Amino acid sequence: MDPITLLGLVAGGCTTIAFVPQLLKIWRSKSAKDISLGMFLIFCLGVFLWLLYGLLTQDIPVIVANFITLILSGTILALKFRYKS
Repeated sequence: MDPITLLGLVAGGCTTIAFVPQLLKIWRSKSAKDISLGMFLIFCLGVFLWLLYGLLTQDIPVIVANFITLILSGTILALKFRYKS
Protein backbone atom coordinates (compact mmCIF):
# COMPACT_ATOMS: atom_id res chain seq x y z
CA MET A 1 0.00 0.00 0.00
CA ASP A 2 1.38 3.37 -0.96
CA PRO A 3 1.93 6.03 1.75
CA ILE A 4 -0.69 8.41 0.34
CA THR A 5 -3.41 5.74 0.46
CA LEU A 6 -2.32 4.82 3.99
CA LEU A 7 -2.49 8.49 5.00
CA GLY A 8 -6.01 8.70 3.57
CA LEU A 9 -7.10 5.57 5.45
CA VAL A 10 -5.69 6.83 8.76
CA ALA A 11 -7.26 10.28 8.29
CA GLY A 12 -10.59 8.73 7.33
CA GLY A 13 -10.37 6.37 10.29
CA CYS A 14 -9.84 9.23 12.72
CA THR A 15 -12.75 11.31 11.43
CA THR A 16 -14.97 8.24 11.26
CA ILE A 17 -14.39 6.93 14.78
CA ALA A 18 -15.01 10.43 16.11
CA PHE A 19 -18.74 9.61 15.87
CA VAL A 20 -18.54 6.56 18.12
CA PRO A 21 -18.54 8.46 21.46
CA GLN A 22 -21.59 10.50 20.40
CA LEU A 23 -23.42 7.40 19.24
CA LEU A 24 -22.66 5.59 22.51
CA LYS A 25 -23.80 8.60 24.55
CA ILE A 26 -27.13 8.73 22.72
CA TRP A 27 -27.58 4.96 22.98
CA ARG A 28 -26.87 4.88 26.74
CA SER A 29 -28.88 7.98 27.68
CA LYS A 30 -31.75 7.21 25.28
CA SER A 31 -31.77 10.91 24.45
CA ALA A 32 -30.81 12.81 21.32
CA LYS A 33 -32.46 16.09 22.24
CA ASP A 34 -29.22 18.07 21.92
CA ILE A 35 -28.45 16.72 18.44
CA SER A 36 -29.27 19.13 15.62
CA LEU A 37 -31.63 17.45 13.16
CA GLY A 38 -30.79 19.91 10.39
CA MET A 39 -27.07 19.47 10.83
CA PHE A 40 -27.25 15.68 10.73
CA LEU A 41 -29.59 15.66 7.71
CA ILE A 42 -27.19 17.87 5.75
CA PHE A 43 -24.16 15.97 7.06
CA CYS A 44 -25.58 12.57 6.04
CA LEU A 45 -26.36 13.93 2.57
CA GLY A 46 -22.80 15.25 2.27
CA VAL A 47 -21.29 11.95 3.41
CA PHE A 48 -23.50 10.07 0.94
CA LEU A 49 -22.31 12.35 -1.87
CA TRP A 50 -18.66 11.82 -0.82
CA LEU A 51 -19.30 8.07 -0.90
CA LEU A 52 -20.66 8.36 -4.45
CA TYR A 53 -17.63 10.45 -5.40
CA GLY A 54 -15.32 7.81 -3.95
CA LEU A 55 -17.11 5.06 -5.85
CA LEU A 56 -16.94 6.99 -9.11
CA THR A 57 -13.25 7.79 -8.69
CA GLN A 58 -12.45 4.37 -7.16
CA ASP A 59 -10.76 6.09 -4.20
CA ILE A 60 -10.57 3.40 -1.52
CA PRO A 61 -9.92 5.69 1.50
CA VAL A 62 -12.85 7.92 0.53
CA ILE A 63 -15.13 4.91 -0.01
CA VAL A 64 -14.23 3.14 3.25
CA ALA A 65 -14.31 6.23 5.47
CA ASN A 66 -17.56 7.57 4.08
CA PHE A 67 -19.31 4.20 4.05
CA ILE A 68 -18.59 3.69 7.75
CA THR A 69 -19.28 7.35 8.59
CA LEU A 70 -22.64 7.12 6.80
CA ILE A 71 -23.57 4.09 8.92
CA LEU A 72 -22.58 5.83 12.16
CA SER A 73 -24.12 9.22 11.37
CA GLY A 74 -27.20 7.55 9.89
CA THR A 75 -27.63 5.60 13.12
CA ILE A 76 -27.36 8.83 15.12
CA LEU A 77 -29.98 10.37 12.83
CA ALA A 78 -32.27 7.35 13.28
CA LEU A 79 -31.88 7.56 17.06
CA LYS A 80 -32.72 11.27 16.86
CA PHE A 81 -36.10 10.26 15.42
CA ARG A 82 -36.53 7.27 17.74
CA TYR A 83 -35.89 9.21 20.94
CA LYS A 84 -37.80 12.29 19.83
CA SER A 85 -39.75 13.66 22.77
